[in-house]
Amino acid sequence: MKQAHSKSRQQAEIAFGNVQTQFFAKNNAVEELESVAQARDAKTLRLREARLAKELADRTSATSALLAKRAKTR
Repeated sequence: MKQAHSKSRQQAEIAFGNVQTQFFAKNNAVEELESVAQARDAKTLRLREARLAKELADRTSATSALLAKRAKTR
């Protein structure tokens, strides 16, 4: 059997449902933004590590080339 609620109770239930929906939508948006930020930070870290490794390799090869050039001239 269905209970009939007063009109003000029905309006209150609808208003509460709307507030809950907005609350959960905001939580989902915040979680999505945090996820995007974490992915961005991970990518930045990965790119930084790759750049530093390349710079080290470039320095090492340049040093080796200079040493080889000096060895030939002596």
